[in-house]
Amino acid sequence: MNMSFLDRWRRRQRADRSVPLAESVRADPESVVELLSECGLLRAQAATAGVELDDSVRSLEALDQLQPVWRDDPEVLPWLGNDAGLYLGTVLVRTVRGAVWHVWPDGQPVVRLASGREIDVVEAGHEWADTGAPELSQLYAEVSES
Repeated sequence: MNMSFLDRWRRRQRADRSVPLAESVRADPESVVELLSECGLLRAQAATAGVELDDSVRSLEALDQLQPVWRDDPEVLPWLGNDAGLYLGTVLVRTVRGAVWHVWPDGQPVVRLASGREIDVVEAGHEWADTGAPELSQLYAEVSES
């Protein structure tokens, strides 16, 4: 996978300068979208349960039906919540007209809708992983209607 923003980041890191995620989003948005959509832990959990994550609304519905076995592992839970939020954001960015990734000054990736509304998908992913609510597909439906 060729991600040009990583090359720039590595060069700048060698020069002892950090590159904020927000700058990377502006410089190479497609590579950042690809990076945020990886969600390796969530994809592995889903594959184990026979669910294919194809960046569709149907895959969000399938995730909502998974048995939450990750809740028994306090080390996995926060990572899975993060991945769930990034995956929700990926589906929104790829399927909702005008939705884009945006990064807050603190580095938190959010989805900005065409209306200007910002959705903290990572927080939503953590809530889903912790309690199952709101369901990812339900949140998608609410957000896509606005």
